[in-house]
Amino acid sequence: MEALVVLSTAPNLKAAKSIARRLVTEKLAACVSVKGGFWSCYRWKGKVEKSAEALLLIKTSRRNFSKLKSCLESCHPYEVPEIIGIPIVEGSPTYLSWLNRSLEK
Repeated sequence: MEALVVLSTAPNLKAAKSIARRLVTEKLAACVSVKGGFWSCYRWKGKVEKSAEALLLIKTSRRNFSKLKSCLESCHPYEVPEIIGIPIVEGSPTYLSWLNRSLEK
């Protein structure tokens, strides 16, 4: 199994928690860590914007990425949600085994 961490943001903790619960319930993610208190500076529609956000660290597999991406795009409140997959190159074998088992349907 090729493990991934997918980064995403949400406008607030309520939205982030809802997204996290859906991804784990549907077994698209083994775990989603949510952290509030972030802010992002970005260019949107020709302007530089700044917004408070919550960060989601989504632990999943490459085989789930396409379905996870579709789910995020459909349930996310942003017009263009951040969805960035980063391969896990090394990790605890015990943790990675748990991650894999958690994604089994």
